[in-house]
Amino acid sequence: MVNVKQWASAGLAAATLSFGGQVLAQQKWDMPTGYPASNFHTENIQQFAKDVTTVTGGKLKIAVHDGGSLFKANEIKRAVQGGQAQLGEIIISGYSNENALFGLDSIPFLATSYADAQKLWRVSRAATEAALAKQGIKVLYSVAWPPQGIFSAKPIQSVADLKGAKWRAYNPNTSRIAQLVGAQPVTVQAAELTQALATGAVTTFMSSSATGYDGKVWEQVKYYYDVSAWLPKNLVIVSQKAFDSLDQPTQAAVTKAAGEAEARGWKISAEKNNWYLDQLRKNGMTVEAGSPALRAELRKIGDTMVADWAKQTGADGQAIVDAFRK
Repeated sequence: MVNVKQWASAGLAAATLSFGGQVLAQQKWDMPTGYPASNFHTENIQQFAKDVTTVTGGKLKIAVHDGGSLFKANEIKRAVQGGQAQLGEIIISGYSNENALFGLDSIPFLATSYADAQKLWRVSRAATEAALAKQGIKVLYSVAWPPQGIFSAKPIQSVADLKGAKWRAYNPNTSRIAQLVGAQPVTVQAAELTQALATGAVTTFMSSSATGYDGKVWEQVKYYYDVSAWLPKNLVIVSQKAFDSLDQPTQAAVTKAAGEAEARGWKISAEKNNWYLDQLRKNGMTVEAGSPALRAELRKIGDTMVADWAKQTGADGQAIVDAFRK
């Protein structure tokens, strides 16, 4: 005769084992991003997350936390490194203080078109991945922002007009540009940009048409100079430890979905750039290419920064620049 307590205990153990097997078979990952749900990067990430769930048959689900709601943009890389989030989205140039290589794509006037930006990524990807691998991070995919221009509360005809401006910086290179033009760099993440403009903490900044649209910056600034200075990239990164915890078919599914997200994201970025510029115009902003004098002066700054970057990175960095310029 089976003891009721023994039977109940055995049944609970069996259920726990069954539940335990299900937990091991299914995983839920948290993915923080620093940009709003309406941003094209975030929309692309949501599609990536859906694709992963579909292709893995629900074995892996990714919960996207947009707008800096889980971690602020500048905290995401550390969160992934520390295991607080399995994967996340970062703007790689924001970490060039750690490694000058990470700032390559935000050197002014080195790569100024989508084709050039893709070429720059091709010749620098292996080195970037190797540097991040030392930190326990795997790169899943990259997507470029639209070309960077200058937003300003007042008209700009030359670099001299930027002297003393409160300049929003989001990475070391944008801080360096501020110093070279005589502006005051103020570090502000994308999620705080609207408030910084409203309070006057920032009056001028270089960013993409997408950032301008997301932040409705026409409420505070009226001029945008589309100088196409560079195309910074966001990287979607994953903890190598978390990736290694997946079985082989799931790893393959994530890698496949990431490749599709990269191709889709670059295409959408290029397509939406003109749309974003139209939205700035429709909301009362003056959108111009920038005077010949302004563009020439900015290119000189770019030449200085390319030389500085090559010195910082040595022979390896120079080899990347040479490969890009071939």
